[in-house]
Amino acid sequence: MNTKIVIIDDHQLFREGVKRILDFEKSFNVVAEGDDGSEAMALVEENDPDVVIMDINMPNTNGVEATRQLINKYPDSKVIILSIHDDENYVTHALKTGASGYLLKEMDADALVEAVKVVADGGSYLHPKVTHNLVNEYRRLAAEGTGTTSYSQVEIRRPLHLLTRRECEVLQLLADGKSNRGIGEALYISEKTVKNHVSNILQKMNVNDRTQAVVVAIKNGWVEVR
Repeated sequence: MNTKIVIIDDHQLFREGVKRILDFEKSFNVVAEGDDGSEAMALVEENDPDVVIMDINMPNTNGVEATRQLINKYPDSKVIILSIHDDENYVTHALKTGASGYLLKEMDADALVEAVKVVADGGSYLHPKVTHNLVNEYRRLAAEGTGTTSYSQVEIRRPLHLLTRRECEVLQLLADGKSNRGIGEALYISEKTVKNHVSNILQKMNVNDRTQAVVVAIKNGWVEVR
């Protein structure tokens, strides 16, 4: 079954580049394009896409506001925000509106394709660099709240009661902000194998996405801070 996609970005060359990448995937079908968030509602109503890829910075209606309006009317809409900003304030604001994904425009083609597949399947996807920044902010706030001087002082207790040794290695690399490709290169395994490990980790930890898995792992002292 084809995944129908709408792209909204005011930079035509960038939008065409995104479309070209997506067109390489046989299961993807870019059904419409727009250059401002004000078009989002009409394009979704007309095309009923599975995923909307939305630029965050647009001249009239920005991506965050457009996403908020869209989710309010169509709660099941799945939106991936595109941004140049990796600051956690931008990310959390975008996610609070109901966005299912947040990608930096410095992404590679594999990350874009992976994000669309994950979000289309009902999951959430954050750019690895964004995940790393959010995790660092979580560490800082948690340390302030508990009086802990450094998470590096926490004794690491691998969750071998829950995960295999290989899954523990993958979880650590997720906490390091690695993409599936980066994890595969670090462990000398294929991306498909990495995806299977990540899926098993999420299921065993009873979490919905990679970011939740990392946060839970940090809270339990299952990963190193590095």
